[in-house]
Amino acid sequence: MKKSQARKGKSADVESAAPRLSDVAYERILESLFERKVPVGAFISQNELSEIVGVPVAPLRDALRMLEAEGILTIHPRSGIQFVRPGLDLTRATYQFRSIIERSAVRVFAEQAEEELMNSLEVRHSRLMRKLERDGLTADHLAEMDLLELELHGQIVAALRNPLIDTAYRRMHNYLRLLRLERKVTPPILIRTLKEHLDILEACSTRDADAAEKALQAHFQAAIHRNMGLV
Repeated sequence: MKKSQARKGKSADVESAAPRLSDVAYERILESLFERKVPVGAFISQNELSEIVGVPVAPLRDALRMLEAEGILTIHPRSGIQFVRPGLDLTRATYQFRSIIERSAVRVFAEQAEEELMNSLEVRHSRLMRKLERDGLTADHLAEMDLLELELHGQIVAALRNPLIDTAYRRMHNYLRLLRLERKVTPPILIRTLKEHLDILEACSTRDADAAEKALQAHFQAAIHRNMGLV
């Protein structure tokens, strides 16, 4: 009897540790969108999407409702799902949100971040710049750029030590990835972005919060222009 209860308890622990199918569907839908298995702005049926992500329709519906609440798509009853197409409004809203959060965060980061962390980020940015200048754009370089972008801004936001902001910022990152799906990427554009990052890090390394905030704002303004195809 005790052994049977122990087995049941262990089985319950395994089940509770396993991700829910709706959570799996949520991640796979985003992955399919960001990996271009589902085109930006696509109109698709639930059954088609279910086949693409490999999740049954029932848990898929729960994930779709979550993504609709986050503005990633619109559900049309008895018709299909319309994925958002990035445009001027989404670009402005995304960078307005980033500016509100990160302007405060970068001041804290400049004053409190560990020098070892800033030095490591500076070295990695400079190293990637040299690779881009020497080799041009490769898939590995693009992946490294995405990682640096996420890590630098993630570390800045983490300086606030606010779990509510961390959660909201992670969701906002999905909008950033959407915007980048239709953005043209070239070595000069990536090098320009890396230099803007280095300007932020240089201001932070001197513990100059005003200069850090100014460099961050300049970076965001340039990023908006890049996403709108103005540069």
